[in-house]
Amino acid sequence: MEQPGWFADAVVYQIYPRSFADSDGDGIGDLRGVIGKVDYLADLGVDVIWLSPVYPSPQDDNGYDISNYRDIAPVFGSLDIFDELLGRVHARGMKLVMDLVVNHTSDEHSWFVESSSGPDSAKRDWYIWRPARSGMTAGVPGAEPTNWTSFFSGPAWQLDEATGEYYLHLFSPKQPDLNWENPDVRSAVHEMMRWWLDRGVDGFRMDVINMISKTLPLTDGSTVGSVIGSEQFLNGPRVHEYLAEMHREVFAGRTGRYLTVGETPGVTVDDARLYTDPARGEVDMVFQFDHVDLDHDGSKWEHIPLRLLDLKACFGRWQAGLADLGWNSLYWNNHDQPRVVSRFGDDGQHRARSAKALATVLHLHRGTPYVYQGEEFGMTNFPFASIEDFQDIESINHYRQAVAGGQDPAAAIAAMRIAGRDNARTPVQWDATPQAGFTTGTPWLAVNPNYVEINAAAALADPDSVLHHYRKLIALRHLEPTVGRGDFTMVLPHDEQIYAFTRRLGHTELLVLANLSGEPADPGPLPEWAAAEILLTNVPDGAAVLLPWEARILRRSL
Repeated sequence: MEQPGWFADAVVYQIYPRSFADSDGDGIGDLRGVIGKVDYLADLGVDVIWLSPVYPSPQDDNGYDISNYRDIAPVFGSLDIFDELLGRVHARGMKLVMDLVVNHTSDEHSWFVESSSGPDSAKRDWYIWRPARSGMTAGVPGAEPTNWTSFFSGPAWQLDEATGEYYLHLFSPKQPDLNWENPDVRSAVHEMMRWWLDRGVDGFRMDVINMISKTLPLTDGSTVGSVIGSEQFLNGPRVHEYLAEMHREVFAGRTGRYLTVGETPGVTVDDARLYTDPARGEVDMVFQFDHVDLDHDGSKWEHIPLRLLDLKACFGRWQAGLADLGWNSLYWNNHDQPRVVSRFGDDGQHRARSAKALATVLHLHRGTPYVYQGEEFGMTNFPFASIEDFQDIESINHYRQAVAGGQDPAAAIAAMRIAGRDNARTPVQWDATPQAGFTTGTPWLAVNPNYVEINAAAALADPDSVLHHYRKLIALRHLEPTVGRGDFTMVLPHDEQIYAFTRRLGHTELLVLANLSGEPADPGPLPEWAAAEILLTNVPDGAAVLLPWEARILRRSL
């Protein structure tokens, strides 16, 4: 078995810049705001910062609709300020990874502007254009080239009135899909990536990268599932070829320790083994979605309670599947997922303890952990009351479609309150001053009203806080090789309250015990661990029976 790379011992911190820290009072986070928090991140102990998109963009999808890949949006700063940030990050011994969004561009990108100028455009084939369905008139409902639907509701095809043809957009109509079958597109992407690496960035997180290859010819998709046609563009026929080519063209011959992680909805364990096999030269790791699909039924808006047995089975399958080949990424939160302490924990009576327990479980698995801004001190979901409280295009489009289809507006809001992406995008709660210290102006998205109690300053001042627990977990990964490189064995797989597993490397074994419930739980006799060292716990002086949301990490020598 090939040993994992340097990233086995690393922790990544994701910054969503609009909501991280605002330096100029316009209500939108920016790069100078990030610069002001570099020391905070270094003191937390993280090794890599993943920066969500800061490129020029019309902001239809909050920056994931890029109009220029080689610049910084003025609302965030400039290339000079970016270079200053990069220098500060490197000076503190951390790396910086950019978000790479190349399944699609903005419709305001110069490439698409030229492509849409007419059928004879030199860049017409840079995007996916098709005429109306055979025998139908363009613009008539149902005339779209296929029946595919968008992740943001409605058809995945937009009619261009000027040329009478449709272009494909798997997300917003303002996010047309690039045609990766065209080698000129691939070359342009590779050149852009090399430009950022030459500038000093340390790798890329690749947005929906397993959608870049579509099955040809494009035909109607299965109507099973919430997104029609997904079986024809998830993990498509040439995706591995494209990623291997990207790796050769962009990273070959470079010295340095880069990080590449692909966002891959719908990926299986077998797929992930291919994507992350070092010998294949594609990506270091992928984001899988299995565990964040466990609490909804088909659609993300159909919430069901999480069963711990399902979570253990899911994580256990991924741990086993990538045990001898490839690598896991580990995450609870990101800019697309609601806050984990509200989702899988208890954001009321046991907020701090459940946040620590969930963090302990995640960080002690085999893989590279990702921390999303505010997660480290236990930020919660927002109490959304009406559609006016939301900013996210996915939520707003869902609400319109659901209400138009007859759903009670209150029920639609209730579902969005649980699953909406804006939960992750409320401003970071830095302190108890107005607007949580995020801005001196009016924030682009409302600050959670619980910021007076839940904020980074209060967490820093409390040695028993969630934040200090995260610091200890990150330090443990750096100090104890078993955390990053040991093997994984699930314990008590059928227990409905306790999540337990061991990690072993050489003569060292760790045991993780976590009661992920609101009631006491008894793990049973563990005589071989009676004399073990307690490395970390969220309940001092714990008894044999685990208290609600209690977590322990034990170590023994074999």
